[in-house]
Amino acid sequence: MSVLTVDDLCFALKPSSRRRTLQITVDRGGELVLSAPPGVEEERLRSFVREKRFWIYTKLAEKDRLQKAIPSKRYVDGEGFLYLGRSYRLRLVDEQDAAVKLLNGRLLLRRDAVATARSRLIQWYSARAKPWLWERVQDYAARMEVQPVGLKVQDLGYRWGSCGKGGWLYFHWKAILLPPRIAEYVVVHELAHLHQRHHAPEFWQRVERALPDFERRKIWLAEHGIDVEGI
Repeated sequence: MSVLTVDDLCFALKPSSRRRTLQITVDRGGELVLSAPPGVEEERLRSFVREKRFWIYTKLAEKDRLQKAIPSKRYVDGEGFLYLGRSYRLRLVDEQDAAVKLLNGRLLLRRDAVATARSRLIQWYSARAKPWLWERVQDYAARMEVQPVGLKVQDLGYRWGSCGKGGWLYFHWKAILLPPRIAEYVVVHELAHLHQRHHAPEFWQRVERALPDFERRKIWLAEHGIDVEGI
């Protein structure tokens, strides 16, 4: 079985006379297999891989997520927590007017809130995610010719965002952990869904008009989104 390498992706080529189309599979060990009818030119194979690159990275990340145990947070002094792509060290404090605060480059957590730290931090992240994301929505809505009704921030599982009925947008609270330019891509992606529900060529054209470098942001999210730790 021959091998095809496209950028940082390596495929085992599997020709099959019974196939009429190209197909990529990610096996249990994470190895990539490209099945194709006999005689398909190498440039066509490479083009197909590039078209499917985001899907490939997403599948590889999903497998990595299942195999990789994310260490649990202990909520101790010096522990790092992401916020808009930057890691802030945690400091436990005896007194402050809120359970969680970001002050002078430190994430401050009141000691009496350590037992409920995870839920407190999710509330803190969610409260900051909503206005930040809504501002980005307003930045792009007019130029993308859409009128979202509003947005909600909640736990969406493995999804960063979702476009609901009636013009509502939904974002995972973890979007505020991403670097700003990546979170911005998540926003534009969901705004484009107000025009086109599926990832058809027209959908990606709308995304590209709003973010000419969307491909790099999309790939970064597929490759590194898994690194956004839980809390």
